[in-house]
Amino acid sequence: MPIGRSRDLRPGARLRTVATALLTLLLSLAALLLPTAKASAATVSFTLGATRTDQDGNTLQLHGLGIIDVGDTWYGFGEDKTGRTKDNTSFQNIPCYTSTDLANWTYQGVALARQSSGDLGPNRIVERPKVIYNSSTRTYVMYTHIDNPSYSEAKVGVATSSTPCGPYTYRGSFRPLGFESRDIGSFQDIDGTAYLLSEDRRHGLRIDRLSADYLSVDSAVAVLGGSDDKSIESPAMVKANGLYYVFGSHLSGWATNDNVYATATSLSGPWSSFRDFAGPGTNTYNSQTANIITVQGTSGTTYLYAGDRWNPNDLGNSQLIWLPLTIRGTTVNLGQYPTWSLDPAAGTWSAGSGLPSAGVHELINAKSSMAMDVYGADPEEKAKVIQFPDHNGDNQKWNLTRVADNIYTLTSVKSGLCLDVPYKSTAAGVQLQQFRCNGGTNQQWALDLVGSYSGSTYMLVGVGSGVNIGVADGSTAEKAAVDQETGAAASAGSQTWSLS
Repeated sequence: MPIGRSRDLRPGARLRTVATALLTLLLSLAALLLPTAKASAATVSFTLGATRTDQDGNTLQLHGLGIIDVGDTWYGFGEDKTGRTKDNTSFQNIPCYTSTDLANWTYQGVALARQSSGDLGPNRIVERPKVIYNSSTRTYVMYTHIDNPSYSEAKVGVATSSTPCGPYTYRGSFRPLGFESRDIGSFQDIDGTAYLLSEDRRHGLRIDRLSADYLSVDSAVAVLGGSDDKSIESPAMVKANGLYYVFGSHLSGWATNDNVYATATSLSGPWSSFRDFAGPGTNTYNSQTANIITVQGTSGTTYLYAGDRWNPNDLGNSQLIWLPLTIRGTTVNLGQYPTWSLDPAAGTWSAGSGLPSAGVHELINAKSSMAMDVYGADPEEKAKVIQFPDHNGDNQKWNLTRVADNIYTLTSVKSGLCLDVPYKSTAAGVQLQQFRCNGGTNQQWALDLVGSYSGSTYMLVGVGSGVNIGVADGSTAEKAAVDQETGAAASAGSQTWSLS
């Protein structure tokens, strides 16, 4: 004790000291348990398809995105594709960037560098870096896809670092449990258990549990296989409200396709069948899944789709397509917004453009130029919905009410009844009807902007079914049924609608 100072040893003083210590301890524990808000981040805006750069104006090389949230900072990792084309995708390095808001990024340096030989040597393939933190070993572990130019080795590589940006020390490569592995993803559950997601072309999309130190694969958890599910690559996973969601792309080379997702209450399954999460036929707005970013804040949680819009002739300038996902139960929808904003601290987003305005609209089919119509202006429940020449009648007018994100209900102005999928069917070819409004997902529709950003043409995707509203057989005839359709005919316009 310093000279000239005395300690107050009275009982009241001791109690105040203990209480103060307990309060400090509780506040410290609360800080650990509560989500970390990006206190320094303000609301930021994103423009779809815009070139994104670092602090020096250089194009971000965050392709095949890996990302980890540490305190107030996101650390992003990607494939440096500068100067690369589809005919030369050889490894250069894995850069590391940092951001506090996901919009503005600072280049920090090379996390995993090319070596003179071996897996990281010249003319090698090193793709899709994914980083997870092992709190037990206090180690950041990076997994990558390791291959030769012919993609016949099909292995994973492992590197480690004591800091998020590295540099990482390469530890070698292997085939997980002896199986082929090309495009990879990773997932860390809330209990700290980590998993490798791996494209095994011969068997299916694999989910494997990592060892306690995350440096090897411990055991197989599930294989999402079958004739329709084998061709899934670029996997990503997120958990929300007790459900697991796995995302991925079909195999189509550098061309894009309709990416898909499946859900399960347990990683070991059973898993649902795969279905589209963007407007069917839009090729996921011309992009391929790279990762799902979880933005947890004080007011909610936003899940961001991060994809690559590959430019095969200039891979380094491939656009980063980042958009907010709408997750409701077992249904996921990715809308297209020319501009949108994110509040990282709150964990919320809003569309700057691309969402239709609420209120009364007519819906005009892009192929036939006819209006969505309640047959015969019938005011009764179960009256069928057809297309019919536009005559501005109330049975062709629908009141759009936004219920969440880009999810709407459509209520007939004539009858006051809701546009409805009979018996909550998820099958294609089922004609729509009007029915009393009950809040069911078979009466909710995601309006996904397609075509020109300046237009107002949408696909109406059923929240309950995951398929979109079209006209039976793409017909241009009067009174043709308005029904549920898959994305096969989307490009022909019979499944797109303009709002007037």
